[in-house]
Amino acid sequence: MTLRQRILKLVYPVLMLWSRLRGKGAAVISNKEKLPPVSFYDLRITLNNGAIFDFSFLKGKKVMLVNTASNCGYTDQYDALQHLYEDHKDKITIIGFPANDFKQQEKGNDDDIAQFCKVNYGVSFPLARKSTVLKSADQNPVYQWLTNASKNGWNNKPPSWNFSKYIVDEKGMLTDFFGPAISPDDPQVLVSLGLTK
Repeated sequence: MTLRQRILKLVYPVLMLWSRLRGKGAAVISNKEKLPPVSFYDLRITLNNGAIFDFSFLKGKKVMLVNTASNCGYTDQYDALQHLYEDHKDKITIIGFPANDFKQQEKGNDDDIAQFCKVNYGVSFPLARKSTVLKSADQNPVYQWLTNASKNGWNNKPPSWNFSKYIVDEKGMLTDFFGPAISPDDPQVLVSLGLTK
C-alpha cells in the first residue's frame, strides 16, 4: 500500500460521514417496475485475468456492479464488498469494474489492480478488465446497459464517482443505483440485495 493509500484508508470513516452529511454521493434511485428492453443476461465481460464471464450464469442471483479505484477516498469499501461476497455468495454476485475515470485514481494495469485488491482486501469476487465506465465511445458495454434507459428500461444516470453501485435482481431487472457515499453494507443496500427486510 502506498503512503497515499494508507492515508486514504485512515480518513475513510470521516469521508463517509462528511459525504453523507453533505448529501454528496448519497443518491439513491430505485425502480421496481420497468423491465429492460435489452436483456442483462446477453452481456459478457472480460475479467482481469483474461477469462470471459458470461452474464447468463447470473440468472437467479442478485448482482451488485461497482466501479472501483485503488487510490480513492472510498477504496476502503473493498473491505465491505468482500465481506458481503464471502457471507452471501450463494445469493448475490459482486463484480468490480476498475476504471480510471475520476481524477486518475486507478492508474495501475490489471495485474497491479488484482494484486492490490488481493493483498490489501482479500478480494475474491470477480474483477473486470480495467475499462471506462463513463459515457464515451470506449464505455464498457455493461455500463452502456446500466446507464442507458433504452437498454435497461429506466436509468440514464452514470456513476457519479468511484464506488457507485448498481443492483440487478434475480430476473435481470436493474432495480437500484446507490451513490459512492453509501457503503455496500448500508441497510438500504442490504434490503435491495434481499439480505434484510
